[in-house]
Amino acid sequence: MSLDALAYPDGTFAMVAMDQRESLRTMLADHGRLDDPEAIRAFKAAVAEHLAPLASGFLIDKGYDAPRRPGWILAVDTLTQERGGPVTDTHLDDSVDPVAAREAGAVALKLLVIWKRDGQQARRVEMAQEFVRRCAAAGLLSVLEPVAQPADEDDFDLDTAILDAAGALGRLRPDLYKAQVPSRGIGDPAAIIATCQQLTDTLPTPWVVLSNGVARDDFPHAVKLACQGGASGTLAGRALWTPALEADDAVASLSTTCRERLSLIADIVHTHARPWQKVTS
Repeated sequence: MSLDALAYPDGTFAMVAMDQRESLRTMLADHGRLDDPEAIRAFKAAVAEHLAPLASGFLIDKGYDAPRRPGWILAVDTLTQERGGPVTDTHLDDSVDPVAAREAGAVALKLLVIWKRDGQQARRVEMAQEFVRRCAAAGLLSVLEPVAQPADEDDFDLDTAILDAAGALGRLRPDLYKAQVPSRGIGDPAAIIATCQQLTDTLPTPWVVLSNGVARDDFPHAVKLACQGGASGTLAGRALWTPALEADDAVASLSTTCRERLSLIADIVHTHARPWQKVTS
């Protein structure tokens, strides 16, 4: 299976992430909405209905009906996360059978890896390596998502950590690498593009950016800068569908405002992203 299963015909990506778990529960509650399992299921289904048809791929966690078009990506990470807090660690979910996932319609699996200098880097590399191996054995694409976090608040530079993660995990050759936007998309555009170019030079595989950590209204410009630095597009969630949480009618917002945001991102990647087929190694 090639990355065509997750890409637009021109080889670029604008994929939607809807695999949030405790984070989504917290967001629903913070906006005065029900946060029980049925409410979470309904919101995820509505996002899939209105955004998946415009996206090149759709990421969701197990236990939810996935759209069969576009490409279905299944999250296979178990998260260490307190309610209201960030994900602090992850493990590979051994309850997911990759072969069964493929037979059910998945084209790819996704693993989130929390990357920080806490003495656990070797374990995380081994976990990511096993993830890539399982995907290949099942005939599925592997989407690896390292997220850099500080182990010591006094000694952390985001861009350095992003590049450190790419150097350690990119060599495992996942089919697609999902990275944070350098500098959270804020600051000198030339510097952000230069750091993205370093990512491009470091990674032997195509890469896309995520939206977490970037202000929602800054994200389209951040995607443009990342693509100008060699990214092939994006796999994002909050920057696309959080307006629906703030609206009186979530479904109406998904069908209008959120679809328009996704269309804008798609236009940006079509114009500026590096098609995945152009990646050489």
